[in-house]
Formats: sequence, structure tokens, C-alpha cells
Amino acid sequence: MMRSLYSGVAGLNTHQKKMDVIGNNIANVNTVGFKSSMVTFSDIMYQTSQSASGANGLTGRGGINPKQTGLGVSTSAVKMSIEGSGAAQTTGYGLDIMLNDMNSTNFFIVNTGSENVFTRDGSFYIDGSGNLCMASTGYTVMGWQVDPQTGDIRKDNVSALRVMQASNLTCDPESTTMATCSGIVDKNSTDVMSDSGQAMNLIVYDSLGYSYTCKFEIHSTAALAEEGTYVVSLTDVLDSTGKSIISDANKQGVLNSLWGPGNANNFTLKFDPDNGHFEYIGAEGNNTQMLRLSELGGNFSNVEVDFSRAITSDNGGTSTIGMKRGSVADGTTGAGKKLGVMNGLSIEGNGRIFGIYDNGNTILLGQIAVAQFPNASGLEALGNNCFKTTLNSGDFDGIGTDVSSDGGSMTAGALEMSNVDLSTEFTQMITTQRGFQANSRIITTSDTMLEELLNLKR
Repeated sequence: MMRSLYSGVAGLNTHQKKMDVIGNNIANVNTVGFKSSMVTFSDIMYQTSQSASGANGLTGRGGINPKQTGLGVSTSAVKMSIEGSGAAQTTGYGLDIMLNDMNSTNFFIVNTGSENVFTRDGSFYIDGSGNLCMASTGYTVMGWQVDPQTGDIRKDNVSALRVMQASNLTCDPESTTMATCSGIVDKNSTDVMSDSGQAMNLIVYDSLGYSYTCKFEIHSTAALAEEGTYVVSLTDVLDSTGKSIISDANKQGVLNSLWGPGNANNFTLKFDPDNGHFEYIGAEGNNTQMLRLSELGGNFSNVEVDFSRAITSDNGGTSTIGMKRGSVADGTTGAGKKLGVMNGLSIEGNGRIFGIYDNGNTILLGQIAVAQFPNASGLEALGNNCFKTTLNSGDFDGIGTDVSSDGGSMTAGALEMSNVDLSTEFTQMITTQRGFQANSRIITTSDTMLEELLNLKR
């Protein structure tokens, strides 16, 4: 009878522990990256009053099963559902990152200041030192740095991702080296056929990022236009304030040295109907001309101007021909850029972080690494949505893994929510309550039986 009392007490204790776990699950139903836990029970030691015996062929008796009395229940395991992903919550904040698992459970690596721990909470921000950090704890997010020799990621021991430091806040300017002249030249255009011609501006950058405007004119005569021949002249080079940088004393001579063949500041283009392009007269098949700005000295580079995209056609008397920086192929190669100031960050699906600059540049700043474990359920929860390794989880090698190596990815602007299933938790709550209630009846009934025993002496 005393054994039943202790069995009842054991039942109450285990069901109370299960209720504690259920309560913690429900309390964290809206905690970012939280993983629910589940309690399993096991029976404990048995008292054997009679051992089993085998069948006896000589006496004709069969075997006897053992006679055992169980002594209650214990908590066998508290299993965390760490592999189960929670639902995605879109936040629209670019530094909120959700891990999308494929074949392995991935964890962000964060540093407490003394050790690396692991989390599924991707709610990050940039601290005052420019480090990417957990918003809830301030722990620094760890990853790989850019190799200065190759400009690519070097996958070595993880370190703090200081993505906004002095060297990253700006990017170097570039001088213009290529330009394209494109559009339609219509021989009926009054601008092209005038003495001054149709104006075309080409904005270029020097190696310090200062901008300049090279002013051109394209014009022709009725006779030349019938042959598809037009003259392109360089008329001035202005700084960003609109002031000419060429002295009036020898302006024409300088212009002659910058543009056109020989000692002239113009050159003649003729449209070739066979290939559909303008060509430089005197050099068959050549449709480029060098703007020799380097002769101005300073920080200028020569600019190769490609006329292959310009055509002559009937366009209702309107010419659309014009110049712009960059190559014919993509419009960005050789275009030149001003000094760039960082105005944002971008995080790709593989965790690579890029700085976005106001001159159009995107520069690789680092990559967020992840950790994977042979037995992720063996990690020990530390609170604050963080875990640490145990003897049964497997070790962290200090380097980490590329999230995309096994098909996983990261989604910026979203967070992983708790994987707690309220319907399951409420059902477990009911069965736990009934189990606790039933075990309390064991104690009250055993107490009543003891009372009856004591009453025998009366």
C-alpha cells in the first residue's frame, strides 16, 4: 500500500514536469525562432516477488511468468523539436533574416564576447561600431571576411562581421574610359542641317570622381547628307560648375589635340548601308574615335567613343542621336563613377552581404556563415534563443558552413516564428491534467485504505 503512495507521488511529479514544459511552449508561442519541447515518460524499477520459471516436461507443468510490482513513473526525456521550422513572418526590415533548411538544420553563429553560441533568431541590427548583431542580446554575428587579394570570400575561422567600418562607407571613384554614341540622325532635321549643328553632351569622370561635360555638335550639308556623311565636332569641355577648363588663349588648338584626326577638332562619319553603321571616313570598318582627354593632364583618362549604335533614318525630321558613358555591351564598363557613399546593405540567399553605394557600385563586404550539427537536438538551450554544444550534439569546427552547400538559403526581410502548435499543446494539457488528477486519486484512495487498516484495532 505504501508503494502505491510513492507511485502516485512519482506520477504527480512527472505530470507536473510535463505541465511545466507545456506552459513554457505556450508562453513562447510568439518567440522568434523558438523550438517546442515534448516530455516522454518511462516506468521505473520493479520489485520482483517471484521470478519466472520454465516448463517442466517431466512433471507436465508449464512455465510461470515473473511476478513484479512497478514502483512508479519517471521523466525519460525532454525532446526539443529543433528540426521543425516555424512559419515565416515578413517584416520588411532588410536585416531580419530567416534560415530555410533543406537537408540539415542550420544555425546562425553569434559570439557572446567569450564564446560562440548558436541561434535561429535572425533579428539583427547594426551596432555603434558597425557590427552586425542580434537585436535581443547584442551578440555579434559571425561569418567570413573578404580576402583583400582576391576580392572574394575566404572561408576561414569565423569572425565578427563589421560590415560598416570606415573603409566600407565609401568606394573609390573611377575615370571614364568608354562611351557610346547612339540614336537616329535624320537628314531632314533642321538642327543637324544648321551651321551650328545638333548639340550632344557627354558627361565624364576623372579618376578623383569629378564630373565634366564634353560638348559636341553633329552637322552636315544637304550634299553631304545625301551621301550619309556627317561631321562630329568637339566644341568645349566644362567642369561641374559649367565653366570651361580650356583657356581661351589657345582653345581651338587644344580642342584639335583632343578630338578628330590630325590637327582638327572634328571627324567625319559616313553611314554604311551594308552593315547599318556609321564608319570613320578613311578607316574602313572603324566606328570608334578616341577622345584624348589625357592630354589635358591631371586625372583624366582617354575615352573611346563607339558610334556603332548610331544610324541614319527617316524619323519625321527629328534626330535623337546622343552620347552616354559606358560600353556598347552593358553601359557600365568604362563608364566611370563619382566617389560612392554607402546608402544600404543587401543580403543574398547564400548569406553574402553587399554594400550598396550611391554611385551604382555594389561591393562584397562579407558572408554570414552557419553551423550544422550531427545531432541538433542534443544542443543545450541557454535562453535568449541561443544554444551551445554538448557532448551529444557534435562539435563546432570554428569555420562553419555555407548555407547553400546543401540547398539551404537565407531570406532577408523575414523571421522564423515559433514552431509551437497550439492545438497539440492544448490537447497535451488536457491529457496531462487528467493524468495528474488520476495520480492524485491513487494517493487519496491509498490513504483511505490505510485509514481502514488503522480502524481494525478499534
